[in-house]
Amino acid sequence: MDTLILLGYAIAGAALASLLACVPALHIYNVAGLVILAGARLSGIVPPGEPLAMFLLGMVTGYATLNTVPSIFFSAPDDSTAFVVMPGQAYLMRGRGYEAAALTGLGGLGGLLAVVVFSPLASSVFPILRAIVSPHLGWILAAVIAFMLMSEWPKGGDRAKTPLGRLAEAWKGLGAGLLTFALSGLLGFALMYRSVVPTEVAFQNLLPAFVGLFAIPGVIQNLVSQTQIPKQHIAASLDVTPSLVARGVFAGLLGGGFAAFFPVVTGGIGGLLAGHATAQRDDRLFILSQGASKAVYYVGGFLLFFVPGLGLTRGGMAWMLSTVYAPGTPQVYWTAIAAVACAGTVSFFLLLWLSRAAIALISRVDYRWISAATLCLLIALVFALTGPGGLLVALAATGIGLIPVAFGCRRMNCMGVLLVPITLNMAGVGASVARALGLI
Repeated sequence: MDTLILLGYAIAGAALASLLACVPALHIYNVAGLVILAGARLSGIVPPGEPLAMFLLGMVTGYATLNTVPSIFFSAPDDSTAFVVMPGQAYLMRGRGYEAAALTGLGGLGGLLAVVVFSPLASSVFPILRAIVSPHLGWILAAVIAFMLMSEWPKGGDRAKTPLGRLAEAWKGLGAGLLTFALSGLLGFALMYRSVVPTEVAFQNLLPAFVGLFAIPGVIQNLVSQTQIPKQHIAASLDVTPSLVARGVFAGLLGGGFAAFFPVVTGGIGGLLAGHATAQRDDRLFILSQGASKAVYYVGGFLLFFVPGLGLTRGGMAWMLSTVYAPGTPQVYWTAIAAVACAGTVSFFLLLWLSRAAIALISRVDYRWISAATLCLLIALVFALTGPGGLLVALAATGIGLIPVAFGCRRMNCMGVLLVPITLNMAGVGASVARALGLI
């Protein structure tokens, strides 16, 4: 098929995903699963094969750029944007939410540019890297978990009068983080070995867990706190320098590249590792790096599927597409690179436009009503896609997700839902642990 037509499918996918990404907690993988399942019915709109692959690549690119909008303006993040919420909402409460969204988009655009620039090296570097790393995935993931837990910093003060009291204050947040990680890990085991989500929608198995862990707690927090959003300023320029952008994109490239290559590690976790490695202290730098990290994580991970001779599937989109399509030639890979460049550019400008639309909405409608509508939408979404069983999972996940909100620990500890069961399975003890828990 003509390359220009394939690029058109990618741009159409990006445009659709840009709109869907603004729906709180609606992950693009859930929509993509439905698109692939309905492939026969949609063949007249999106033909199977390369058109479908480019359409889904455009969807991933659009989502990686636009999922910033609900995380900043409606406080409904997913696993890749959970870290953006706190600095982004700090900007929002200072009337600078548009700048936060633009900074995230700028970082994402820089990350996509880096992916395009380094793409000629992929077919020679990644097969070697895969051969070196594959035997060591288990202990590498265990090391990532250890770093996540050890880097949780005490947030209590020193106002207690006794050493024991100060110790308790210091460990309040740390203990909450460990508890969150452990409980989410148990939830992950339950979903992996004995899920209550109907088998006919098994590809949506993690949807209710992620909605409960990451999205609903923030919305509940908005309702309880009765947040009043100040008037937002639409900036004509950003307070950044080229060197700051380069540093942010470099950090995001490190984190997103790590997350794209290693299974289970998400863009948020990769961004955390890169932030510590590059000693970030500036909110602008942090937001830029998180934007780059999630773009490289989603798009770079999917692009690995197209690399000639690699045969690597990373991320939900690659796994789903691999059931119906396999890239065959280097020409497809280079078409995919061009599709990322085109879809990323379109998505960035759509981000600026939709951020203005979100600001217009929150300036006209009380934020509590928006939060209430968001909560109803999340519940309806979970029920529509996963049924009553999904609602039970979301309820349990919400209880876990509220722990970081109440005690001020990292929301990233909720990623135990994936890290714990998969790491233990890689170590060869997952089934034994599940058996001890009575799950099998």
